[in-house]
Amino acid sequence: MVTVLLLRTLFTYFFVLLCLRIMGKREIGKLSVFDLVVSIIIAEVSAVSLQDLRIPVWHGVFVIALLVALQIAVSFLSLHSRRIHDLIEGKPTVLIAGGEINDSEMKRTRYNMNDLLMQLREKNIATVADVEFAILETSGKLSVFTKAGQRAVTPDDLVMTAAPTVMTTSLIVDGRIDDDKLAAIGKSRVWLQEQLVAQGYTGAKEVFYAGWDGSSLHVDRMDEDSQAKRDNPLL
Repeated sequence: MVTVLLLRTLFTYFFVLLCLRIMGKREIGKLSVFDLVVSIIIAEVSAVSLQDLRIPVWHGVFVIALLVALQIAVSFLSLHSRRIHDLIEGKPTVLIAGGEINDSEMKRTRYNMNDLLMQLREKNIATVADVEFAILETSGKLSVFTKAGQRAVTPDDLVMTAAPTVMTTSLIVDGRIDDDKLAAIGKSRVWLQEQLVAQGYTGAKEVFYAGWDGSSLHVDRMDEDSQAKRDNPLL
């Protein structure tokens, strides 16, 4: 009995994980109503399949696979049909335009003033008059665009050239060197060792994290306790 439960649990875990990967990458807060319903049903079916061993495991597999196929089909139709997309996902709602609150849309979406002011405060906006547009997205998130006079100054406003944003490559994590990342940036372990020595380190074992941004290596030293536990797992 215990063995059967263990095997069913492992199978269900990896099968649901595979299904969620097939369904695509979307943040929990950005799931559509349809995606959320499918996720809840998958969770419920999985739970029932694990709780009641009298139910054949393939029953749950069939239901989950059917739900995933349905979700993919609806996503495909939404991608090619604006009408279906609006029906499933809904439409964004403009709550503020030109500093004026759209009362009718607030009532229609059942979005009260306290919610609106709280969302504005979270974005460091003190008054509605500073807002050019506030749009309630289909995910429930409030997108806010402040008036021109309230926007932060950018390099373009000052006619300045800003350095491009560069993704940092993690070369060392918890004392372990990532050789694949080193190869990706065209560097070797010898080069990395030279960089570490230049910053006062004897080797990667002293480093908790090291990241390369294209021009310099940022190194964070490993705490003594962490290093001791890594060298001696019995501590």
